[in-house]
Amino acid sequence: MGPHAFSDEGPDQGRIAEDVGNVGTRNRVARSILANGPSTAVDLGKRLKMTPAGVRRHLDALLAENLVEARQQRTYGQRGRGRPAKVFALTDRGRGVFYQAYDQLAVDALKFLADSAGSQAVDAFARKRVAELADRFGERMAGVPAEERPALLARLLTEEGYAATLRESGNAPTAGEQLCQHHCPVAHVAEQFPQLCEAETEAFAALLGTHVQRLATIAHGDGVCTTFIPMTASATGTGKISEASGGNAS
Repeated sequence: MGPHAFSDEGPDQGRIAEDVGNVGTRNRVARSILANGPSTAVDLGKRLKMTPAGVRRHLDALLAENLVEARQQRTYGQRGRGRPAKVFALTDRGRGVFYQAYDQLAVDALKFLADSAGSQAVDAFARKRVAELADRFGERMAGVPAEERPALLARLLTEEGYAATLRESGNAPTAGEQLCQHHCPVAHVAEQFPQLCEAETEAFAALLGTHVQRLATIAHGDGVCTTFIPMTASATGTGKISEASGGNAS
């Protein structure tokens, strides 16, 4: 049997089928990076059950199309010997393949709001937008023990399309967890209006009942939006935030 045995229309049709298969696999690679954050070729191979050589072939194609970029892997704490692993993260263009947020329209609308009503109007809009999400989350987080809330928040964010994960971070006395959002549908808008990120951080603090710290955002060029949640034995968050409350929790 030849290489095009499954095609009734000759080698050209077979090549088309092969190209379609490659696009499908590249899409799986890109989606895995979207869901899990910047990843090494080894990590991708394990998740997708592919050989490292196969993963790198598709990564090379994604790099050539400017859909992913290669970075040095960040290390937390003491680093071992040898070169840091190379990780691959989605570019702005790569993220744009997965969602359409009408960024320019949103930016123009917020600019008009700021010009006509002042920056405080943009602040109020950002808090109102996040408050609606926080109210929904608060209903499901009510009565949940403090130590279980970060994991529940990550699950709820994932349900909303933020592809969130949770991981342990640091040692005592700075022990805690990092809430990582691998997808942000308003990243381009938040580049010009950081109030969106600030309001979201305030909402997380209210939901978790503890001060949180925003370490990185996709809007500022990081691969993942990362929020540090300190360990606490007595969080008392209610899940409600005030749309008129001031301050910056980031």
